[in-house]
Amino acid sequence: MRPRIIPAIVVTISVLAAAALPVPAQTTSKDVSQKASETGQAIKDYTVEKKDEAVAHAKKVTADLEAKIKELEAQASKQTGEIKAKSQAQIKDLKAKRTKASQKVTELSRATKASWEKAKEGFADAYRDLASAYDRAAAEFKK
Repeated sequence: MRPRIIPAIVVTISVLAAAALPVPAQTTSKDVSQKASETGQAIKDYTVEKKDEAVAHAKKVTADLEAKIKELEAQASKQTGEIKAKSQAQIKDLKAKRTKASQKVTELSRATKASWEKAKEGFADAYRDLASAYDRAAAEFKK
């Protein structure tokens, strides 16, 4: 009888472990706004001595938002008519703001001790601008 108990225990543990895994929630524009605010503050809190960490953080949050922009772009490609034209204009604006944020990440990575504060502020502003534009676009896509 012992050999039957072990497989039953393994199956039970597997089911319980799978049930305990978090279900990935969909990210809302409110989440993005919150993240933008936190990111702006987080970047401002980095000192020049932690420049590498700040740049890594900036690259990560920018890449995360890039993925969300691609999702919107996929949704826009399925639209038609005037709605599609409006969506494409929003995507174009998002891409321009994304490019600016990416440039600010580059400036952040090249910043010296003397230019560090200005570079941090520049990235934080560009990222907030990008995140706000994303929020507006995501809200329009939900309509």
